Amino acid sequence: MARENLVGQSIAGYSLQSEVGEGGTSAVFRAHHADHGTVAIKVLREKLRQDRTAVARFLREARYGERVQHPNVVRTIEIGEASPGMHFLAIEWAAGEILEKYAKRKGALPLDEVCDIVRQIADAVHAAHAVGIVHRDLKPDNVMYDPATRQVKLLDFGIATDTDIAPEQRLTRAGFFVGTLMYVAPEALSGELVGPPADQYSLATIAYFLLTGCLPFPAKTPREMFSQLLSQAPIPLNQARATLRFPTAVESVIMRALSKQPAQRFPDVLSFASEFQQAAEQPDEEQKSGIGAKIASFFGRSRKS
Repeated sequence: MARENLVGQSIAGYSLQSEVGEGGTSAVFRAHHADHGTVAIKVLREKLRQDRTAVARFLREARYGERVQHPNVVRTIEIGEASPGMHFLAIEWAAGEILEKYAKRKGALPLDEVCDIVRQIADAVHAAHAVGIVHRDLKPDNVMYDPATRQVKLLDFGIATDTDIAPEQRLTRAGFFVGTLMYVAPEALSGELVGPPADQYSLATIAYFLLTGCLPFPAKTPREMFSQLLSQAPIPLNQARATLRFPTAVESVIMRALSKQPAQRFPDVLSFASEFQQAAEQPDEEQKSGIGAKIASFFGRSRKS
């Protein structure tokens, strides 16, 4: 069946100008509205409009995004049904580019820039946690980033979950994990409902990737990744790339947030971001020791002369 082409059409007053993204369940367009200006609009795919589970997932994403009000979360403008089954979600148009593309283009990012990005994502995720929502799919591909202003906008609550949801209301069957394997927390692999610590783990993985251009596990296939997440320790930050060296305090914070056991991570995502920022701002202990030794040696020679 030919894929539906909506570019150039108008949906509920939104003129679709170009398609900017697509997924298995929906397509995303840049659009213009007389009152809202330029927006992004997500439209459920034609083949899924009679699928009750797909419709429920789409509407759940829209409502979760609507519940999380924060400057670092894309603002929900409207949730609607333009025609029977044609559900749409209109959100603010965020400046910049997908963080994944930016990071791959730039390579390993400076520590201070990564701190800015992590802090903003943490603020957005904390706002979600405060209203009982776990994102479950934190990854650079779900973050818009404007390098000129260093502004972050969190996207896509498509597989988020409510921590208070009853088992019979879950849209994912028990025993099946959701998320992106490269960024998912180990506890999610059981298929059980995860809590806020899982988002902290994913954010720490994002920080690791932004700093090094690498991931904490060297797996080359999904099967290897699954196994390593469950059975191996992540590669220490300072062993990720031979050409990169980070303060030991920074490495310690990242690796704690990547603990396999949720209880061993930081109390919440804001604590992790705060500790990361503080670690980045303090001088490296090894560097201080080296400088101190040089100073002592200098004064020692001076006294002898």
